[in-house]
Amino acid sequence: MSHAKAESSTSAKQREANQGQRSDSSRPVAPQKREKFPPRYGAQQRQDALWEGGNEALPPEWTEDEEEGDDQPRYLDDALCMEAAHRPLPGVRLDYPWGLIPGCEWHISPLGRSYFVNHNTRTTSWKKPRPERPAGSLMPECIIKRGSTWMNRNLACLGTSGDILSVSDDAICRWTRAGKRVGKPFDSDDEIVRIIAVSPDGLMVAGACGDGRVRLWDIKEGSLVGQLWEGDNDRVVCLDWSPNGAEVAGGSEHGTIRRWNTSTGRHIGPLLKGSDDWLWTIKYSPQGDNFASCGQDGMIRVWSKDGELELLIEIKGHDFMVMSLCWSKDGRYIFSSSYDDTIRKWQSVDGKELVVIRGHTRYPVTSLCLFPDESHLISASNDYSVRIWDLETNQEIGDPLWHDDRVNAVAMSSDGQYFASAISGPDGKIYVWSLEAALKRQSDDHSADGPNNAQLKASHLCFLSRRISLLYQGRPARSKDAILHASQVSKQQPNHRPGGLARYVSVIFRFLLFQF
Repeated sequence: MSHAKAESSTSAKQREANQGQRSDSSRPVAPQKREKFPPRYGAQQRQDALWEGGNEALPPEWTEDEEEGDDQPRYLDDALCMEAAHRPLPGVRLDYPWGLIPGCEWHISPLGRSYFVNHNTRTTSWKKPRPERPAGSLMPECIIKRGSTWMNRNLACLGTSGDILSVSDDAICRWTRAGKRVGKPFDSDDEIVRIIAVSPDGLMVAGACGDGRVRLWDIKEGSLVGQLWEGDNDRVVCLDWSPNGAEVAGGSEHGTIRRWNTSTGRHIGPLLKGSDDWLWTIKYSPQGDNFASCGQDGMIRVWSKDGELELLIEIKGHDFMVMSLCWSKDGRYIFSSSYDDTIRKWQSVDGKELVVIRGHTRYPVTSLCLFPDESHLISASNDYSVRIWDLETNQEIGDPLWHDDRVNAVAMSSDGQYFASAISGPDGKIYVWSLEAALKRQSDDHSADGPNNAQLKASHLCFLSRRISLLYQGRPARSKDAILHASQVSKQQPNHRPGGLARYVSVIFRFLLFQF
């Protein structure tokens, strides 16, 4: 049992104080100021709420939110930064797609505090269970952490300096590779910073703030540059710089695309309609003549920037929303990651699908980045891992790099010496990894695997994939999914199925991004 589990799980002896809580709501229970231990394992029966207002009110630190156009409200636990589709009541399991390790459930105690049931260990805990880190697995060279909630939606590695920029504690922060903070959080005129994008020369950073407007900072000074950029009420949720640094493109929550002149902060050209829904990523091609956008509708769109702006191609293929994009250096290929748990490679000129990589065990792939020499691809996922892929074979190399929670972002240094990854929530952290150490470990692991070991691993992963698939209510495993394991690559073209579950799970990211 891990140290964290030992601290957070409750033993039978520790739960003696909770034995008096009965599921029979007709019997009065003396009010308590705070529960010391969560309800014991197996005591998850439906009962009346004991918080103020009872079943007719939400628990403390919970809020109700309803997305425009949706009939079903969502319920947010602000303390844990988690969201449920059903009203929180004691004894009722709360849904949290792709947010918990297999075999765990989210519940709420009679006094309104979230807790977790771990069927693997037959324990309950106030803390969200973490995956067991295999003995001998590679550890990051540094973990940057604070005692407050972070939304590490964006990361950027600054050239060869080894420094890292993050959006942490609602502000832009700069860190050394060793984890030491450089100066104070950047001044933002009391606005909350949500999204950042660093200029190609590493001197400036553009950021979209809580008011939806874009601002520019000098990285060395940590100070604002010029005036607030031109904008409107359409909130900007993603940004990217052109390779020459002359313009920045931004996508909005309503699917529109704006471009700005970075010298004046004024709009360039007309407003584009990039989608009918939320845009998650915009990326310029390395040549700067095109840019690509992706988002909630599961589509990738490539736009021409030269001359009159026009839509060149719409790429269909992902089952659910597309979270991240990156281009090959020659601009011929686009890599994408999605909530359909795949990574895909496309020809940018005609949208032809070349490869589908599956390996994140039915969990969304949230972020991508290429090695500087384009030999490998790094992916981050809600399965608590970062994985490295050999782009010559399209196979995962070595073992996953494990984290304590869902991984939201990954960024590579321009010199290829290190990369950083980030998790969010009450225990938000930034992990710094040595690329040399990661590749050496992967190489050692590969050479140590004889044919029998490789076959055993494949069999185990295939079995695990089947077991995990049973956890998804309303989304039965397709036969082709059931036989795929972490090292397999498929070239099948899936059906495009926007909306439905994709629309529901996307609100988790929206809540994390804008409701802190």
